[in-house]
Amino acid sequence: MSANLQTKAITAEDIRARKGKEPIVSLTAYTTPMATLMDEACDFVLVGDSVGMVLHGLPSTLGVTMEMMILHGQAVARGLSRALMVIDMPFGSYEEGPAQAFHNAARLMRETGAGAVKLEGGVEMGETIRFLVKRGIPVMAHIGLTPQSVNTLGGYKVQGRDAGADAVIADARAVAEAGAFAVVLEKVPQALADRITSDIAIPTIGIGASAGCDGQVLVVDDMLGMFTAFKPKFVKRYADLGQAAKAAIETYAAEVRARSFPAPEHVFADAPATKD
Repeated sequence: MSANLQTKAITAEDIRARKGKEPIVSLTAYTTPMATLMDEACDFVLVGDSVGMVLHGLPSTLGVTMEMMILHGQAVARGLSRALMVIDMPFGSYEEGPAQAFHNAARLMRETGAGAVKLEGGVEMGETIRFLVKRGIPVMAHIGLTPQSVNTLGGYKVQGRDAGADAVIADARAVAEAGAFAVVLEKVPQALADRITSDIAIPTIGIGASAGCDGQVLVVDDMLGMFTAFKPKFVKRYADLGQAAKAAIETYAAEVRARSFPAPEHVFADAPATKD
């Protein structure tokens, strides 16, 4: 399948330039209809590896593949004309080293039309980020709670409390110095997120961080109440579409069983006889 080559109105450099200005708005998307709905409201749309849990029923993001990210990236690209599309690099696609990361990042961008990639990690990813940026690939970093490292972090715990704050600060500085155009801060204490936001020259995108970050991102299915397997503290439910959909499905099933659907207005009459 060919990539969507349509130029998006918002670029990675536009996002970088929003540091300290109007807050940056982002949500995840995995399908064309959802991307279409959020294109005008969002500054960038993230094709997140959260798709593995939200749409594919996986227990974590670790089972997400390049093929899955490409498939959903292509779908999202068809729904965007304004917002920047950022796509996650899945687990195992970049950790081996800069060359592996470049090969897979280039493939993601080439086959989806994404304007940037996102990868997890701080100090240890500095060399890789620098390598990618020098070769024309805009990189959004992701530090704090990094879901792909959940097994080594001991679960989905807040990162950067007490003595751990220095490590998160070091990560933020490292990715900024390496050339990332923005950094996601996930599940870090508010005061630490505020300190990092004032300390580095690139925008911070909070998810479970602080309203003082340069922008915010949420998983769209979380904020719409469509994914209810668990509800992190940092998620605000702006709608309860999951319950609304469940009620609609139950009503449909009842009407089918009662033979009240389809009603006369939903079926077609025999064609009128034609005169010879």
